[in-house]
Amino acid sequence: MVTAITQGIKVSVEATYQAEYSSPHQHHYVFTYKVSIENNSAHTLQLLRRKWEVFDAGLSTKIIEGDGVVGQQPVLEPGKSHHYVSGCNLRSGLGKMKGEYYMERLQDGKVLAIEIPEFQLIADIFDN
Repeated sequence: MVTAITQGIKVSVEATYQAEYSSPHQHHYVFTYKVSIENNSAHTLQLLRRKWEVFDAGLSTKIIEGDGVVGQQPVLEPGKSHHYVSGCNLRSGLGKMKGEYYMERLQDGKVLAIEIPEFQLIADIFDN
């Protein structure tokens, strides 16, 4: 698990290779990642958008942007957290992801860029 803290917001991510859904001979590798977002600041925040950079072992880099996370735009009061699971497909079986959440501080409307720490995506076939 990797963690980053930005302005009192703690983001932790843990990735898992999903061998049962992958087809290495067809260059299709599936990963899931669990994210925990903890609001350790003094402000209530709403997660508005996300931006991911997905690196696929020299093959490509993709930028993925969109509203919220897994169809939600959660509001996090001080001391509260939000957890979700999502996924990613790679062609090489070896890559990494990182990004940012854009969260609005509800008291004054200020939008904060919150770091999503870089994490590795490594298929089990590379663990030998």
